[in-house]
Amino acid sequence: MTADASLLTGPGSRAAIRARSQEQTSRSLFAFDRDFGVRYVAGADEAGRGCLAGPLVAAAVLFDYERLDEAQVRALGALNDSKQQSVGTRELLYPVVLKAATRVAIVIRSPLTIDQRGLHVTNLAALGDGLLSVATPGCICLSDGFAVRQIGYNSQAIVGGDALSASIAAASIIAKVTRDRLMTRADALHPGYLFAKHFGYATAEHRSAIVKLGVTPLHRLSFRSAAYKQIGITPI
Repeated sequence: MTADASLLTGPGSRAAIRARSQEQTSRSLFAFDRDFGVRYVAGADEAGRGCLAGPLVAAAVLFDYERLDEAQVRALGALNDSKQQSVGTRELLYPVVLKAATRVAIVIRSPLTIDQRGLHVTNLAALGDGLLSVATPGCICLSDGFAVRQIGYNSQAIVGGDALSASIAAASIIAKVTRDRLMTRADALHPGYLFAKHFGYATAEHRSAIVKLGVTPLHRLSFRSAAYKQIGITPI
């Protein structure tokens, strides 16, 4: 094997080093959850909070730390904040999370609900509803960044939780993959907006499409955007 080839394969290769680093990160996430000293840990996170178009998707994942075995932890060796992972890695992790978790909940809130209730209220309610759907007596409920309403269980907001807690990171995977799939389907229903590319975020391409084509039922009209202003839409 040449020196160049050794960089691509074997225990000292870049790929192997990256895989070990990912596994160490994943194990630190599970260690964070286990340090609460309870059997059940539920985590919640959302995707699409800052988008101009599309739904808000929240997910909650419950891990049973008496049932979760070493093989399942190894299978989740790439687990991390979904924003730090490629589309392919998230798609691979999605079914692994579903298999390893004791319970999973997905909560979807429409753009109309966001416009009527406000983004922050809608987000907190979705996270809370997700946790309430998976929680079990004796568990601790963790949410990424924002404290949820009283749901009858011990709950705690974790700033940067999707990079600290396995349950929150797993929820971020479920939420992100679910929302990306929804926006990919929306791309076929609303050609020209490139929803499958930017997923509703306020990219230059998305803003240009709004100016050219107008808005769709997926657009959040309570948000402020220069593109809305150009076509005469005032935030509601």
